Amino acid sequence: MPTAAADYFRYFPNSRDAASWGLAVTAAGFTRIRPHTPYPPARHPAGHHFEWDRGRVLETLQVVLITAGQGEFEQRGAPPQRIAAGDAFMLFPGIWHRYRPDPATGWDESWMELSGAAVDRLRRRKILSPRTPVLRCALDAGLDARLEAVHARARQPLPGFDAELAVHGLAVLAAWAQAGLVRQRETRLARAVAAAERHFAEHLAEPVNIALLARQLGVAYSHFRQAFKAHTGFAPWQYMLHLRLAQARRQLAGSDATLDEIAGRLGFSSAFHLSAAFKRAYGSAPARWRQRFAAPAAGK
Repeated sequence: MPTAAADYFRYFPNSRDAASWGLAVTAAGFTRIRPHTPYPPARHPAGHHFEWDRGRVLETLQVVLITAGQGEFEQRGAPPQRIAAGDAFMLFPGIWHRYRPDPATGWDESWMELSGAAVDRLRRRKILSPRTPVLRCALDAGLDARLEAVHARARQPLPGFDAELAVHGLAVLAAWAQAGLVRQRETRLARAVAAAERHFAEHLAEPVNIALLARQLGVAYSHFRQAFKAHTGFAPWQYMLHLRLAQARRQLAGSDATLDEIAGRLGFSSAFHLSAAFKRAYGSAPARWRQRFAAPAAGK
């Protein structure tokens, strides 16, 4: 849990270097709200201050961890949610929200603000989603330690863009995403998917009966297939093909093996079938792709 001895906040100016890294921490802070005191404190810039009756919309992403006390959080299109110590919530750009501590308890809030192309990509991939803005038991995910690293850096900022601070900010988002994955991995289907991934990697060149594999893993094939695609982004047979083609690329770039030899090593029925699958996946024939990595002749 953050051990900040005193309240603080920092707002950082935009930097052209942030675009190169794809992420920037634009603000961070720790605030202890005493019981029966006004909220929010009237110390932040106008763009970050808000009134409960009106709520607020931000242009950036914020992560707020409550380390003591309790209160409530509300986001457009969803009912209010109770927030307890150890919970965190995410404020998404362009989405109306409001939150406040219970007057009887107050709360301690540890927070940071981020912007950049990396945030946009994570939202597009739904790794960060406004459909799940509250993370329960965030301390179990290590979110407190990640935020404390942000605070330690932000309290003594460097001039200009601080890439290390951005990395600490990304670690906060990784902890948030990892918390959801840990919960998913606790299900029997998720364990079956993980076991299947290992099986595919270890038996790359062998034919695989996916329906039989699902039965051996103790799950129904239809449910397994759906869960596998939800976790990996590929149907099982597509995943196996993806592994084989990735290995084919490595062998084309790093060896003089013929296409027939590579096809035989990776479970393709012929060089023709490997070539056709390769071209569909990468838009280039294997021979042309290999030429890009060919070593130059001696003396040239």
